[in-house]
Amino acid sequence: MGRDFSVQGKIARRGWRAGALAAATALAWLWPLAPATAQQGNAADGADVFKKCRACHDVGPEAKNKVGPMLNGVIGRTAGTVPQFAYSEANKTAGAKGLTWSEESLTKYLEDPRAFMPGTKMAFAGLKDPQDRSDLIAYLKTFSKK
Repeated sequence: MGRDFSVQGKIARRGWRAGALAAATALAWLWPLAPATAQQGNAADGADVFKKCRACHDVGPEAKNKVGPMLNGVIGRTAGTVPQFAYSEANKTAGAKGLTWSEESLTKYLEDPRAFMPGTKMAFAGLKDPQDRSDLIAYLKTFSKK
């Protein structure tokens, strides 16, 4: 039998260090081709996604509470704290325990509100598409306190 020219054969001949170096080199070359885990949101697309929310929520200069609280300035806001809105006990308790709406917490909440916050009054089933969640959050950020 001739010499083994497979990757396993090379590793056996050169030892594990050479194999680890080869794997690290391959990873370094392929890393830029991997999809990003955190998706960039598009506010214009998020305006379309917000149409699913509009029946219960409001944003903009004339925003007011509806079935759900108005969402101006939601990023960075403590959960359950919009004045004159009757939140569920679950939402008020989450805020009292320190939940502040960040991009990360909103992403999880918007995927499945009832799983994220059992007892919430929000009847919406959630946004299953990660890009829709990212786009919606980008749109909501345009109504943040400057």
